[in-house]
Amino acid sequence: MHGAVFNGVEGIVGECGGNAMCATCHVYVDEKDLDRMEAMDDLENAMLDSTARPRRANSRLSCQIKVSAELGGLTMNIPENQY
Repeated sequence: MHGAVFNGVEGIVGECGGNAMCATCHVYVDEKDLDRMEAMDDLENAMLDSTARPRRANSRLSCQIKVSAELGGLTMNIPENQY
């Protein structure tokens, strides 16, 4: 989320600054990449019920995705809007 906001990626708002409190960094992780993701915690899981666009099985908050070499090439799609 921080990288997206810093680099002006349209559609990632990050209103709460990465504290998993607003769900304005909602993304859909490509299904081929889901097995590389760390499990989400209870807070992220709860916040995903408050997204502006429908929650899907591959929904994540981008602020909770820790960038690492293991996630190189990760593909995410941004919902139509975050509000």
